[in-house]
Amino acid sequence: MPLEPVRFMVLGAVRVRRGEAELDTGGPQERAFLALLLVRAGQPVAVSDIVDVLWDADPPRSAVNVVRRHVGSLRRLLEPGLPARAEGHWLVRDAGGYRLVTDGDNSDLLRFRALREEARHTAGTAPARAVELLTEALSLWRGPLAAGIPAHARTHPAFDTVARERLTAAREAAEAALRTGLPDAVLPHLRRAAAEHPLDEPVHAALVRLLAAAGHRTEAAAAYDAVRARLAEELGIDPGPELRDAHETVLRRRPSPDRPETAPPYLVPGQLPYDLPAFIGRRAELDEVLALFGTEPARSPGTVVIGAVGGMAGVGKTTLAVHWAHRIADRFPDGQLYVNLRGFDPSGAALEPGEVVRGFLDALGVPPERVPHGLDAQAALYRSALAGRRVLVVLDNARDTDQIRPLLPGSPGCLTIITSRDDLTGLIAAHGARSLTLRPFDADQTRAFLVRRLGAERVAAEPRAADEIGALCAGLPLALACVAARAAVHPHFPLTAIAAELRTAHGSLDAFARADASVDVGTVFSWSTDAVSPQAARLFRLLALHPGPDFTLPAAAALAGLPVRATRPLLAELIGLHLVTEHSPARHAFHDLLRAHAGELLDEHESEGERRAALDRLHHHYLHTAHTADRLLAPNADPLPPPPAPEGARPEELTDDDRALAWLTAEHTVLLSVVDAAAASGGPEQERLACHLAWSLEPFFDRRGHWHDGLAAQRTALDAARRLADPVLIARGLRGLARVEGRLGLHERAVPRLEQALALFTELGDDTGRANTHRSLGWESEQTGDLPGALRHNQLALGLFRTLGDRAAQASVLNSVGWYHALLGEYRQALRHCFEALTMLQDLGDRYGQAATWDSIAYAHHHLGRHPHALLGYRNALVLMRELGVPYSEAAILVHVGDTHLAMGDEPAARTAWEEALTLLNTLRHPDAQRVAARLAGSEGRAGAS
Repeated sequence: MPLEPVRFMVLGAVRVRRGEAELDTGGPQERAFLALLLVRAGQPVAVSDIVDVLWDADPPRSAVNVVRRHVGSLRRLLEPGLPARAEGHWLVRDAGGYRLVTDGDNSDLLRFRALREEARHTAGTAPARAVELLTEALSLWRGPLAAGIPAHARTHPAFDTVARERLTAAREAAEAALRTGLPDAVLPHLRRAAAEHPLDEPVHAALVRLLAAAGHRTEAAAAYDAVRARLAEELGIDPGPELRDAHETVLRRRPSPDRPETAPPYLVPGQLPYDLPAFIGRRAELDEVLALFGTEPARSPGTVVIGAVGGMAGVGKTTLAVHWAHRIADRFPDGQLYVNLRGFDPSGAALEPGEVVRGFLDALGVPPERVPHGLDAQAALYRSALAGRRVLVVLDNARDTDQIRPLLPGSPGCLTIITSRDDLTGLIAAHGARSLTLRPFDADQTRAFLVRRLGAERVAAEPRAADEIGALCAGLPLALACVAARAAVHPHFPLTAIAAELRTAHGSLDAFARADASVDVGTVFSWSTDAVSPQAARLFRLLALHPGPDFTLPAAAALAGLPVRATRPLLAELIGLHLVTEHSPARHAFHDLLRAHAGELLDEHESEGERRAALDRLHHHYLHTAHTADRLLAPNADPLPPPPAPEGARPEELTDDDRALAWLTAEHTVLLSVVDAAAASGGPEQERLACHLAWSLEPFFDRRGHWHDGLAAQRTALDAARRLADPVLIARGLRGLARVEGRLGLHERAVPRLEQALALFTELGDDTGRANTHRSLGWESEQTGDLPGALRHNQLALGLFRTLGDRAAQASVLNSVGWYHALLGEYRQALRHCFEALTMLQDLGDRYGQAATWDSIAYAHHHLGRHPHALLGYRNALVLMRELGVPYSEAAILVHVGDTHLAMGDEPAARTAWEEALTLLNTLRHPDAQRVAARLAGSEGRAGAS
C-alpha cells in the first residue's frame, strides 16, 4: 500500500505529518536541520550552511559525518524501509548539499508565498479578494518561525529572511484592508505580529492605523504609547516618521463608528524580484551602500548608482542592487517599484521612458484616463504621485542618463537605485548621484563563492583547481555560477577535470568585452552549453529569438516546435546550469550576456529558414492564444479569424474569461513586443500577424484601461495594414485606432477615422464591420452630448446584426439601445430593450454584458420611481462586477445605489453606498472621487440642517 502524503510545517513549530499522523522529528539538532531545509523551500542547502546551523561554536571534526547521519535519519523518517545509502524521493543530493523536495501542496511556507503572490496579482482588480488571500496566508503562521529549535540556529540569515516575509505580508494585508475598508479582517494577525515583534515600527504603525480604521481609537492610542515607551527604554530612540504619522491619523480621525476608513488614494506596489537565498561576497560594497543610505530615508541621497563606472556585464550589479533593496525595503512603507530597462539587450529593444512611467503610474493605481499625453506631462504626474511618500525605485540595466532622467522621483523621502554599464556621468553631475564601481571577485571572494556552491570539503580537497576555475572565469559571478552549477550536477567530477574542460573550451562575446577584460566570457558559456543535451542546447539558441523580457514554458515549446511535456526537461537542464533563471513563478529569463551568446550560437548553428520557422511558431502561439482570450472577453466582437498556425505552434488552453484576463495580464509586455517585432520583420505574413494580434488585444486594453499601450499597438497595426494595401485590414485598423483615441479623449481624431472606416466597410460590403463602426460612432456621439445621434447609430447597428443573425452582438447592442433610451427619458422603451438583451446574454453566458444590462435596467426603474426594483437590479450588477474584478464599474454602480437609497429617504444607507464607492475610487485615484465626496459633503450639510 502506498504511503499517505507527507506535509511539512515550519511556520511555527517544526512538524511533519503523514496523513493525520504526526512524525517524530527528533532532537534539537535534527529539528534545526529539517527547519533549514524547509525555509530554503526546495532549494539546495550547502553542507557548510547546515554545519553553521547545527553548532553554535566551532563545529567538531566529525561535523560532516554527523550531518550525514542526520540525512540518513530524515530519509528513513520520511520513507520507512528505505535501503541504506539510498537517496529516496524526499531528500536528494543537489549542488554540493541537500535539497528537500517541497511544493505548494506539502509545504506551509510555499503555500504562504503562493497566496501572497496571488494577492499581488489580485490587488488591482479585486482588492477585497486580496485581503482574503493575505489573511489566509497569515493564518498559516502558528507562532514564531521554526519554534523549538535552538536559539543560535535561528540567527542564520535564511530564518531571518523568512521571518521578514511574515512582517511584510502583515503590512501588505493592513494596507489592503485599509483600501477596502475591511480592517477587522486583518486585526488579529497584526496584533499577533506586533506582539512577537515588539520593536518593529512598521508593523506597529500598521496596527495603529488598522485599530483607528476599525473605530478602536483608544486602543490605537494605547498601542502607540506602549511601543513609544519600549523604543525609549530599550533602544533610547523616539518613534520614526511612519509611526508618528500613524499616531497623527488617530488624532485626526473623527470618532464616528458609522464612518468607515477612507482608503489611501494610492496603491502600495511591491515589484522587487526575488532575492538570492544565499547572498555571497560583496560585503564591503554592501556596507558601503548601506552607509550611503544611512538610517533615515529623508536624509539619504536622492539617487544612488550601482555599477555606474567600470561595472562590466556579469559582475553582479543586479544581484547587489536587488539584495540591497530587500535589506532596506521595510524603510519604504509606500512601496517598491522595479523595472529592467533592458538598456543593453542584444536585441536593441531598450524600454522607452514613457513606457516605464506609464507602467509605474499603473502600479501606483493612477487610472489610465488620468495619464496625460507626452513624456514630460506623464513624468510630472509620476513625480506628483510620489510626492510626500517613501518609495524605493530600482532602475535596473539603464542605457544612459537620458533613459532614466524622467524616472527619477522628486520626493526626498524616495530612494532610487540604478544599475548600468554606462558611467552615467550626467546623472552624477546634475543630480548628485553616488557611484559605486563593482569589480570582479578577488581570489578570496571567488573561493568563498565556490565553497558556498560546492561545499568546503570539495574545494579544500583541490584548492589549486578551484583557484584555476576562478581565474578562468575572471572572477565574474555570472560565469562562476555557470561553472559551479556544472560541477554541482556532477559531484563526482574532480575539479581538476572541470578546470581542464574549461581551459580547452572556446567561444566569443566580443561585443560585450571591455578593454580591461581578462577573459573571453564566451568560453565559460560555450563550455556550459556543451554540457547540456543537444535538444537543450538547441532550445537555448532558439530562445535568443524571443522578443520579450521573459518567457514561459509554453512559449519555449513553441520556439522549439515541441510539446510542452517534451520541452519541460530541456528547460530544466538550462535552469540547472544557470543558463536560464526562473525570476518569478513560471516566468523565465536569461542574462544579457547569455542572450548574446545564444544569439551567436543561433547564427552559427541554425539556418535562416530554421530561425524564421521558429519565430513564426512563437508569434502564432501568442496570436492564437490571444485570439482565444479575445473571444472569451468579448464574445460579441468581430475579430478576424487568425491565419492557420504552423505545426508546433500550440496555443495555451484558456477555459474562461478569468483565465484569459490572467494570461493577458501576465503576458502584457511580451505581447506588445511581439506586435512590434512582427510588424518590423518586413514580411507580409508577419505584418498581417501583427495586425491580428493588435486587434485581439483590444478588449483587454479597454477593460484594464491600458489605452496608451493600445494606442501604440493600434498605430503599428494600421501602419502595417497600409503597407500591405489591404482595404479590409485598413478599415479595421482605422476603427481600432479610433476606438482607443476616443478612450483617451482625442475625439477630433477618432470621429474622422471612424467615418473613413465606415465608408471602407460599406464599399467592401462588410455589414459586420459597418455595424461595429456604427456602435463606435454612437459612443463618440454620447461623449459629445449628442444622445439622439448615439441612439440612431446603435439602432442602425442593431438592424444590421439582426439581418446577420449575430445573437451575441445583438444582445450587446440591445442593451446600448436601451441605455440611450433611458438617457433620453424613454424609460419603458429602455426596459423593453434591456430585458430582451438580458435574456440573450444569460443564454450566451456573457457575465460582463449581463452586469452592464442590469445596471441599465436599474437606472430605468429608478427614474420610474420603482426604487426597490432598482436596488435589486443594482445588486445583481454588483455581484457580477465583483466576480469579474472591475472596480471602476463597481464604484459607478454603488453611486447609483446611493442615489436610489436617497430617493427612498434612507440617507444612512445612501451614505454607506457612497462611502464604499469613494473607497474604490480613491484606491483607483479616479477623478470621480471628488464628485462622490461632494455627495457625502452635501449629505452632511443636510444632516446638520436637520
